[in-house]
Amino acid sequence: MRGPLPPFLFFARPALLLCVALAGCAGPAPTPRGEVKGAPSQAAELAQSDANRMATLAMQENLEGLYRLMDKLYRRNPAEWRKGGATSREQATEQVRAAITQRQPWAPLQGRRDIAAMALALAPEFAGDRVAAFIHATADMVITAHGGKMEFFLLDGVDAQHLYNAARNVETAAWLLAQRRNAQGQPLLLADEIGAQGRNLSFEREFGKIIARLDLLATFTTEKYRRAAISYVQGIVGGTFLQFLPVR
Repeated sequence: MRGPLPPFLFFARPALLLCVALAGCAGPAPTPRGEVKGAPSQAAELAQSDANRMATLAMQENLEGLYRLMDKLYRRNPAEWRKGGATSREQATEQVRAAITQRQPWAPLQGRRDIAAMALALAPEFAGDRVAAFIHATADMVITAHGGKMEFFLLDGVDAQHLYNAARNVETAAWLLAQRRNAQGQPLLLADEIGAQGRNLSFEREFGKIIARLDLLATFTTEKYRRAAISYVQGIVGGTFLQFLPVR
């Protein structure tokens, strides 16, 4: 028959269990991945519905996504920004951003806009700064699909089919960028890469985010009008059948 535990083991057991528990929790600390942040409030928001605000935020994020793609493309294709006469990659980037924000045409695109400009920017024979031309043309196409606006207010509306078409245009552009070659058999621009040194699919992910936002806004716009009709019918039905009845 086993006797009682020695006193030192009796007191050691809780400490031992605590050490085992702590060892189980001792994994790598979670890596900070940022946090969601809301935009600062502005007086102009008083003239925006929820749908207007959503469209405005989606537009801002899509343009920022294109600017991130521009920076990535310039880093992988530094010869491009030199074609436009800029003194640095940063200066070339700012010139394109200013032209997009101010809705100015891009001279190397020969007066072409939206999808016509995209076609020229992705043509093998195009000899100018292809990064600037491609980003400017794509941004112009996205803005045009939103009715030529970058901010939306109560009297503004967007066409769901145009948004859907814009998403397909971005898909086509991403595919052409990956597949099309110049006369020397080289990619028009170096972007995603899968090789022995590793995988770089950051371009595809950025394109995917833009496409997803456009598709979501197109679906939301269609749903908004459908729900408005349903709400109208519900209001009629509710007005007739869903009223409180007198009890005295």
